[in-house]
Amino acid sequence: MPSIYLSSLFCLLLWGCLSSVLVMGEMSPGLSVNGVPPVFLSSGHSPPLRTKRSWVWNQFFVIEEYAGPEPVLIGRLHTDADRGEGKAKYLLTGEGAGSVFVIDEKTGNIHVTKSLDREEKEEYVLLAQAVDKLTLRPLEPPSQFIIKVQDINDNPPVFLHPPYRATVPEMSNVGTSVIQVTASDADDPSYGNSARLVYTVLEGQPYFSVDPQTGVIRTAIPNMDRETQDEFLVVIQAKDMGGHVGGLSGSTTVTVTLSDVNDNPPKFPQNLYQFTVLEDIAPGSVIGRLRAHDPDIGENAVMSYSIVDGDAGDTFSVMSDSIGQDGILRVRKSLDFESQRSFTFRVEVMNTVIDPQYIRRGPFKDVTTVRVMVVDVNEPPLFSQELYTMSVLENLPPGAIVGVVQAQDPDLHSSSISYSIDPLSDPEVLFSIHSEDGTIRTSVSLDREVRGEHSITVRASESDSSSHVSQAGVLIKVLDVNDNPPRLAEMYKPHVCDHAQPGQVIQTVRVRDADSENGIFSFQSPAAISDGNFTLRDNKDGSASLLVRHSSFWRSQKDIFLVPIEIMDNGNPPLTSTDTLTVSLCHCETDGAVLTCNLTTGSAAGLSTPALLAILACALSLLALVSLFSLQRRHKPSPLSLCEDEDVRENIITYDDEGGGEQDTQAFDMAALQPPQTGLTGGFFHPPRMDVLPRVPPRPTTHSPQPAAVDVHRFLAHRLREAERDPTAPPYDSIQVYGFEGGESSAGSLSSLTSSSGGAEEEDTGVEDIWEWGPHFRTLAEIYGSKGKSPIGED
Repeated sequence: MPSIYLSSLFCLLLWGCLSSVLVMGEMSPGLSVNGVPPVFLSSGHSPPLRTKRSWVWNQFFVIEEYAGPEPVLIGRLHTDADRGEGKAKYLLTGEGAGSVFVIDEKTGNIHVTKSLDREEKEEYVLLAQAVDKLTLRPLEPPSQFIIKVQDINDNPPVFLHPPYRATVPEMSNVGTSVIQVTASDADDPSYGNSARLVYTVLEGQPYFSVDPQTGVIRTAIPNMDRETQDEFLVVIQAKDMGGHVGGLSGSTTVTVTLSDVNDNPPKFPQNLYQFTVLEDIAPGSVIGRLRAHDPDIGENAVMSYSIVDGDAGDTFSVMSDSIGQDGILRVRKSLDFESQRSFTFRVEVMNTVIDPQYIRRGPFKDVTTVRVMVVDVNEPPLFSQELYTMSVLENLPPGAIVGVVQAQDPDLHSSSISYSIDPLSDPEVLFSIHSEDGTIRTSVSLDREVRGEHSITVRASESDSSSHVSQAGVLIKVLDVNDNPPRLAEMYKPHVCDHAQPGQVIQTVRVRDADSENGIFSFQSPAAISDGNFTLRDNKDGSASLLVRHSSFWRSQKDIFLVPIEIMDNGNPPLTSTDTLTVSLCHCETDGAVLTCNLTTGSAAGLSTPALLAILACALSLLALVSLFSLQRRHKPSPLSLCEDEDVRENIITYDDEGGGEQDTQAFDMAALQPPQTGLTGGFFHPPRMDVLPRVPPRPTTHSPQPAAVDVHRFLAHRLREAERDPTAPPYDSIQVYGFEGGESSAGSLSSLTSSSGGAEEEDTGVEDIWEWGPHFRTLAEIYGSKGKSPIGED
C-alpha cells in the first residue's frame, strides 16, 4: 500500500477514536455524558433524567474505494449489559444493513463487504440494538449512528461544455478577455485538496494565457493580425490537488477565431489598366472590370469606385458590383473612332466603412490609371437628320420635287451612298427617290382632302457593301390648294308660317368646305332668280340667316318657295357655288307651332306621300279582313252561345251525339269550350257568354257519412248522385252547344239558333219534344221555360 494511503488511514483512525464519544452523544438519544443513569417518571411529573449509555463505540468512518483481502472491520458495538456470557445478541438495521454492512451478532463487530464510492453515497444511517439472545428482549434502547465514507482523490477534473469556440477582434490589446472555461471535480471540496483545481495552458502560447483560478483565457501578445493567422487552437488543462504532483487532471480545446477589423486599405495591383473596344459598341455595354485588393473581409472589404479625372467625361462610367468587390467599367454613349481614338482617365477606389481606430494607418483609398483604345469598324452611312419633314402642294403632276435627304459614310475611307425607299412604308408607291443624290419626288398627283400626311422610310447603304444600311424617317405634308367649292353644311328644310312678320328669321345656314380655309365665306341671293319673298343676311361668321320680307303669305297661291343661295370662299382664286333652299308654307298657331304645311294639297304636316299611301293600304287591308270575318260568321250553322240575353249561372254541356265516329271530331269546336281571354264581352271576334241561374230553389245538401273502407266505384257513384240532387252547388257546369251533333242522332240539332223562327207555334212544338226526351233532358226543358208542362215522369 502506498505511504500516502497508509498515512491517511492512520489519521482517520486516530481522529475517529478521539471523537467517537462526542459524536455518539450527539447522535444517540438518551445517552448520558456524565454517567448518570436515566430515571423514568410517571405521567404528569418532571421529565426523566438521562441515563448512562452502555454502548461502546470504536470506529464509524470508512475510506472509499478501499478493498482488502476479506471484509474490512470498520467498528464494534458493545454494551455493558453483555458480560461475556453469550446471552447478548447484536442487531443492525438501516441503509445497507445486511448487504453493504454486516454485524457479528456475538461480538458486535461491523464489517463492510464491498468497496464504497463517496460520489455515489457519502454516508449511511444505521440503527443498532442489543437484545437478549433467548427472549429477544432489548437490553438497551436502539441507538442510531452514521457511517461516513471518507473521500479520496479518485475523480479527475471534467470540463462542462467542450469543445469551446471563441472570437476576439484582431489587433486587440494584451489581456483582452476571450472566454472562460470551467471544469468540475466530483471529489469532496470540503476535505483536503482533492477538488482544488488549477488551470494551465498546454498549447496556444505565447498568444494566449489563462487565469489559474478562474479559467479566463486572455490574449497574451498585442496586434495579432487576422490576415496572417485567423484561427488558433488553445489547449487548457485543469489539475486537482492544487496542481501538485500526484493530482489528477483533465484538458479541453478552445478554438479562437480572430474577427476582422478594417485595418488594411484597398490597393490596386496595377498602376495602369488598358482596354480595347470597338467603336460600334452599344451604350451601356461592359468594357471590363477593375479589382483592387483588400485583405479584409465582410463589410470591411466593401469598396466603391469612381472616375476622378481625365478625358472620360460622360463617355464612361465605373461602379461597384453587387458584392462591392469589382469596379465595372461601362460605356455610356456611342464612340466614334474618327473623332477620338483613345481615352485616358483615373479611377479611385476606397472603403465604404472606415474604423477611426485605424485611420492612423493611412488613407483607406487608392488610385489607378485606365486607358481605353477605340478600334475602327466599317459603319453604315449616317443621315444628317433622324427625321425629315417636307411639304408638297396637292394636285401637282407626278414628278414634283418633295425634298432631299443626305447621308455620308463616317469611315475614313468613305464610299458612295445609295438611297432607296422602304416598300413597306410606301405600299402605294406614291413617292420615288433618286438613288444617288437622295431627291424625293411624287409618283402620282396627291390630294390633300384624301390624305394630308404621308410617312415613309428612306434607306442609305454603301454602294460596295449592301449589308451596312441605315434608315431615316420622312414626314411629307400635303399643302392645300383651293380646289373644292363651298357647300351648305346639311340639307336644310325651312318653313314659313302664313302669319310670319317681315324681318323674321326662319332659317340659319352654315357652310362646309373641304379645303383648309379659315371659315370666312360670303353669301348672297341672286336678284335675277329670287322671288322677292325672302332676303338673305350674311352673319360674317361663316353663316347666313334667311329672313321674311313681307307678311301676306296667307294670300299666297303657292305653298313651296325656292330660294337660291350663292356662296363664295376666300381662297385664291375664290370658288363659288349655288345651293337652293326649299321653303314650305305652313299654317301655324300664334306661338309658332306648326299645324299643317302645304296648304294647297291639304296633307298633314310632317306626313309624306309614301306615308299617306301606306296608311291607306293598311285601312283597306283592315276593311277586307272585317268583311271576311263577317261572311264567315254569317255562314256558320250554329252560334257559339245559346243564351245571350240571359244571365247564365249554370253551365250545362249537352251531348246528343249517338256515335258518329270520326264525325265527332269534325263537329267538336274547341273555341266554344274556351272562355274569351280579353275584356271584350261580345261582338264580332268574341261572342258573349252568359251563365244560367239555377231555376230550382236551393236546398241544403246532405252528405252521407263516409264508411271506414271505401270502394272507389261506389264512392264516385255516391258523389255523382249528391251532385245531381243539388244543382245550386258550385261550381256550375258549362253550357256548350255543338253546331254538329253527328249524323246518327235521332233528335237532330238542339241549337235554337238553327231552328225556324216561324212563330210561337214552332217554338212550343220544339219544347214539347224536349219534355218527351226523358229525365236526362229535364234541366234543358226548364231552361227553355216551358211553363205549364208536367214534369217528366209525373204524367
